[in-house]
Amino acid sequence: MASRGRPRSFDRAAALRQAMEVFWEHGYEGTSMADLTAAMGINSPSLYAAFGSKEELFREAIGLYQETTGGLTDRALREQPTARASIEAMLRDNARSYATDQGPRGCMIVLAGSTYTTRSESVRDFLVECRNATVAQVQERLDRAVAEGDLPAGRDTAMIADFYTTVLYGLSVRARDGADVHDLDRIIDGALAAWPALTGTEA
Repeated sequence: MASRGRPRSFDRAAALRQAMEVFWEHGYEGTSMADLTAAMGINSPSLYAAFGSKEELFREAIGLYQETTGGLTDRALREQPTARASIEAMLRDNARSYATDQGPRGCMIVLAGSTYTTRSESVRDFLVECRNATVAQVQERLDRAVAEGDLPAGRDTAMIADFYTTVLYGLSVRARDGADVHDLDRIIDGALAAWPALTGTEA
């Protein structure tokens, strides 16, 4: 008797990437199971067997996004030599990613849960946790800059982190609305102009 479920030709990694693209474009609530199975090239039993549920698939898709396109922030904060350079790289690198015409625009973590129902509150809360983790990551970079003498002591690093991550998330929305890289760079220029006042450093 032939076994049911996932066919031998099923490529789980490729299917997950397709699911990520669909969730990124349409959001969690805007994506149906039919959308997912069509994009992934599998049937519903195979999807459930491989990923468990729509929400579990979504969470795994977010994980893939964070490891790939969504990893620009982590790289900028880790690799740049100063706090200001880290913040600028975070904003500009992500802006170029957000405004691409090669796939969905904007940040999946910002946009995929912008609408929700009582049935998807856990998804909303999960994405809030992801965004809060980014704020904490930025603050950690700023705190390290204070410890290293790159930024003066006594600055409100929590507020500065909130400010620049709010700019980052706003860039995502503007990109989804059709703003190009030039438009986003102008916003970033304005945000960076506030750096001396926020940090107590020279321009």
